[in-house]
Amino acid sequence: MDPDLTQPETDQDATTSVAVAIGDAPATLTDEERGERLAALTSIIELMRPAVQADGGDLALLSADVVTGVVEVQLQGACSSCAVSSSTLQGGVDRILRQRLDWITEVIGGVDDSVDPFVSESMGRGGYVPSF
Repeated sequence: MDPDLTQPETDQDATTSVAVAIGDAPATLTDEERGERLAALTSIIELMRPAVQADGGDLALLSADVVTGVVEVQLQGACSSCAVSSSTLQGGVDRILRQRLDWITEVIGGVDDSVDPFVSESMGRGGYVPSF
């Protein structure tokens, strides 16, 4: 068993707190602490969305594990055909989330591949270069 992970003593403990030790993260999180972390994350995502939307895209929060700090986001719309979408994810979204929320350990990002590249290109309003 991994020495960095500890298991809850009982099933009741598992429902009220998660016992995980990762770096400087607290050993247990209450439901209230989990809710506070998720609310803070959602708030920051909402602050970033207008900048992405101004160029015809959008930023979606797909999943968040507030205990391990792993967050998954997706760029949508015109971002699907944008050559700088990876820079937006790494230099923007990832950097901002890690700076403002010290509990975030990893940001997994991607673009919505389901949008037709020509449709995606037509959504753009910014100075992007199509990636196809």
